[in-house]
Amino acid sequence: MAQNDYDAGRLNLPFVGISTFGKRPYVSNWSTIDADVAILGAPFDFGTQFRPGARFGPRAVREASTLFSFGHGGAFDHEDDATYLGSDVRIVDIGDADIVHTDTDKSHANIKQGVAAILKAGALPVTIGGDHSINIPCIDAFADQGDIHILQIDAHLDFVDVRHGVRNGHGNPMRRAAEKSYVTGLTQVGIRNVSSTAKEGYDDARKMGSDIISVRQMRKLGADEVINRIPKDVRVYVTIDIDGFCPSIAPGTGTPSHGGFLYYEVLEMLQALANRYDVVGIDLVEVAPAYDQTDSTAILAAQVLLNFLGFIFHARG
Repeated sequence: MAQNDYDAGRLNLPFVGISTFGKRPYVSNWSTIDADVAILGAPFDFGTQFRPGARFGPRAVREASTLFSFGHGGAFDHEDDATYLGSDVRIVDIGDADIVHTDTDKSHANIKQGVAAILKAGALPVTIGGDHSINIPCIDAFADQGDIHILQIDAHLDFVDVRHGVRNGHGNPMRRAAEKSYVTGLTQVGIRNVSSTAKEGYDDARKMGSDIISVRQMRKLGADEVINRIPKDVRVYVTIDIDGFCPSIAPGTGTPSHGGFLYYEVLEMLQALANRYDVVGIDLVEVAPAYDQTDSTAILAAQVLLNFLGFIFHARG
């Protein structure tokens, strides 16, 4: 590309304009999605058991993603000698699912509707939460999409069945997923320390097909070997709780747990996954920006998503 091509049109710096994800086009009519990737916000945090605030996660991650919106021809990675997310990868932002305050069922139904619209359009759904309960409607939307395996990166197992009548809080999503006939198994990585699930939950998770790996176990195995444990030829849905990372780099979350992953540990797992498996959906949850005045948690979330999307579409050729 000639230099004068770069100078044509607006410079469009990150702090200029409307904060869609990566400054990509906004599509308000969900029946007209025509893209390879569609971003959905799910600003729901009524499922939290401790610090709220993840309802502001989608807005914060979108804002942070503008930091990576420079350039006209994708992002060149000198280590991989590859350009990621070039103009051939069509990404749109379809805004947020409508959230009805205090009404979990209606809010979750609206999130499911958004993911279903993306799938109907043949695009890859990427949902930004919100607390981890938003994974429940995301997985519900895959009921007619064939079998999937779930890779979860998280500090907590999230395998509570029912607690005081609550079935759809942020401690329940992996249990709800494992109950689905089309979810063939779970790989749960990063689980550590005092967790949200009692011993019975761990026992149930293993009986229902979960492979549970702690941070220390992942470090001994290495990123490639962790991904090698996923059954061959499965289609993989990825759910990333930002508290899977160490709070030293991701303090902006409701239930921080020390001893978590650093950036490249997660990135290398995601790159290995993208190179070997068909990734059919993504959600990233539990960014609560009020607890991080540096914005580094939201920046981390945006950077992980953009890099992961780059790996996926580079692997698809």
